Amino acid sequence: MKQCIKLLSLILTISLLCSCAGKTPDGNDGTLNSVTEYNQTESQEKDNGANKGDVAAFSREKKSHSYGVAKNGVPHEISVTAQKYFEDNSFKAFCLDTQTQKKVLYLTFDCGYENGYTSKILDVLKEKNVPAAFFCTLNDVRDNPDLIKRMINEGHIVGNHSVTHPSFAEISRDQMKDEIVTFENYLKENFNGYFEPYFRFPKGEYTDEALDLVGKLGYFSVFWSLSYADWDTNAQKGADYAYEKVISRLHPGAVILLHSVSSDNAGAMARIIDEARRQGYEFRSLRDFGN
Repeated sequence: MKQCIKLLSLILTISLLCSCAGKTPDGNDGTLNSVTEYNQTESQEKDNGANKGDVAAFSREKKSHSYGVAKNGVPHEISVTAQKYFEDNSFKAFCLDTQTQKKVLYLTFDCGYENGYTSKILDVLKEKNVPAAFFCTLNDVRDNPDLIKRMINEGHIVGNHSVTHPSFAEISRDQMKDEIVTFENYLKENFNGYFEPYFRFPKGEYTDEALDLVGKLGYFSVFWSLSYADWDTNAQKGADYAYEKVISRLHPGAVILLHSVSSDNAGAMARIIDEARRQGYEFRSLRDFGN
């Protein structure tokens, strides 16, 4: 009789152990719960890294990105020096592709608001089969959901350009984080979880601490090595002017910054693409940077 009781007790214990292994306290099976825990841990580590980075190790000196004017197909030394600084200090940032000797170009636009020209630019990019990145503020995304959907559906990058376009050299670390994460969350919630790990500093102003924060939040800071004064809608000088400025400054590895509010850019875009290709350049997505 005693032996029967011991046997029943052993069977009951084994049964309970198997039950505990198969289900978690919330009723999920072990496999699903392990994935959930992993995602929660990964998110927490990202959040902690952004908040608790070794801030003292990074300078808060204000810097304004300067690209210099490239000539004769050669990037300006300012761009070369900036790229080297990012690499030497292990910042997830770039302004120039120095990893390849090929004649590659990366076309990017800053989009603070809509001025009626983005659709025309998208039409040209679609016709010419050219990828681009559009760095948008939150207001631009909220006000123009159809344009954002079109960018995404046609394979372009919708990049993070912050919520309110402040100087990241003049706000706190917590404010920086809020500017980036609020934009990110809105994009995910309203565009089927969409996310691309590319950020552009408003006004091109930053600090080493800001570079560190952006990297810890999972982004690359995208600067540029080719641009011109195209943002003032009251000082447009015509499509020929835009064409000449961009084409005269082309160089291998250039990250091109243009503004989508410019009528000059919209009018010159097709010719810029055709001439760049005639000169042997290839347009690539930021997703292919360094390849």
